Amino acid sequence: MGPQLGVHELLHVFSFLEARDLLSAAQVDKVWNEVSRTKELWRQLCLRRWPCKDSQMRLGTQTWKQYYLCRSELEFRMESGRPEDFVCKAIAGHKGAIAKLAYISPKEPCFDGREKSVACTVSSDGTVRAWDLREGTEMWSSPLQPAALVNLVTYPQLQLVVTVDEGGLIKVWKAENGSESASFRLPTASSALEACDHPEGPFLLAACADGALFTLAVPGLQLRSRVSVFLDHPASPLCSPDCQWVFMWTQDSELGPKVFHTRSLLCPSEDEPPVSTTLPIGLTSRACWAPAEAARLVVMHRNDNGLQLVVTTYELGAKKSRDAVNILVQQIASFVLPDTMMSTHLMKGHGSEVLLLASGSELVLFTIHGLQLAAFQDHQKPITSVCVWIHPGGQ
Repeated sequence: MGPQLGVHELLHVFSFLEARDLLSAAQVDKVWNEVSRTKELWRQLCLRRWPCKDSQMRLGTQTWKQYYLCRSELEFRMESGRPEDFVCKAIAGHKGAIAKLAYISPKEPCFDGREKSVACTVSSDGTVRAWDLREGTEMWSSPLQPAALVNLVTYPQLQLVVTVDEGGLIKVWKAENGSESASFRLPTASSALEACDHPEGPFLLAACADGALFTLAVPGLQLRSRVSVFLDHPASPLCSPDCQWVFMWTQDSELGPKVFHTRSLLCPSEDEPPVSTTLPIGLTSRACWAPAEAARLVVMHRNDNGLQLVVTTYELGAKKSRDAVNILVQQIASFVLPDTMMSTHLMKGHGSEVLLLASGSELVLFTIHGLQLAAFQDHQKPITSVCVWIHPGGQ
């Protein structure tokens, strides 16, 4: 009989195994079984399959091995799509139309049965409510507000919900119990809200119907800056994945969209306006960021004669000197959409170079260079929303 491997040698060998092989190795004998259950082996398997920081893995009461097996089983069941693996529950409580829904649960799932899946909604009935989606029950409801609530964003890591009513009154609510913690009134109605998790602290972008952009610190809603971007044109802000850039555009206007350096909005100069640049395009209809890149912006707009829809991709950068920051914009791709997609109304980015475009009831995948990858015509009615799920492996 050959020499037996020691525990350290077995650990080294087992570190190269996939989960299925590790489970098989556990059947050999008692020693192999104990070594195969080592925390570090399953931790590395988890981080390889679902890349993220340790602190983002929500183990709850589970071990790393239990987490891996439970999450793998859930993903398998979701991919198989069997009706018996899904539960549909209706939630009722609002007396008016629901204007927006957003998750308040952290993005990283937990599988020990103790973690709740919680979403918040706002409604024309003047309330914001939190729901336990597993149970299909209402967790709390805010007091009746003086005006209809029209939008909300959430900060899952802070467990905060931010709402705005039709008059421009912004409020912050604690997700655990629905208590109000801060408020700020905009001078006009809000056209859009954007939640941003900046490394130096979270903040809120609130665009107004008069074309102004307010930057507010979270959770206290202290005013950091106010910028008039598009005079009397309601605009929408988009914060880049690295939170270093803010893109502002106004729907189908001749006004060129603008890109702001985020730091100049958070720490404005008394003598100088925020650092920004205007893109050389007009009649913008849609925009998104490539989620796998720090600052890759994709914009859908009309061409110079306004007859064709064009999708243009830009790479953003900053050139810093002692006294100033200059924004560098490089166009890296552009293509004209087919005439059959002139009614495109939704656009989402996936990875670094893939776009999902919804046109009526059709969903089409393109590269940023215009190569059509796939087209799906499974919907009977026009597509109204697109959610992009990022596979744990990054595909």
